[in-house]
Amino acid sequence: MPDQNHTGASDPHTKTSAATMQAPTKPRHLPLFKVILHNDDENSMHHVIDSIVELTPLNREDAQSRADEAHRSGCALLLVIHRERAELYEEQFRSKSLTVTIEPVD
Repeated sequence: MPDQNHTGASDPHTKTSAATMQAPTKPRHLPLFKVILHNDDENSMHHVIDSIVELTPLNREDAQSRADEAHRSGCALLLVIHRERAELYEEQFRSKSLTVTIEPVD
């Protein structure tokens, strides 16, 4: 019968050596990308705002502000997010016939 106070230190199944233990790794930060909305003369402002609200976490007021800025100045920063998500936004906006580009944050 095994000893009830057995710690498992000599049990080969619970033993870990220094070679198998790894130092904790630092979390890797994904590079950030800007998601930029471009002015659109083809679609209505209503469509642009609805698309921003549907596809991003921005509320209607922020979507209106970004759409107005893109209309006035040619483009507006929508979000700053990691690359994979930025690429997904680019595809999703394209599916709505809107132009969004992405670029790395400096």
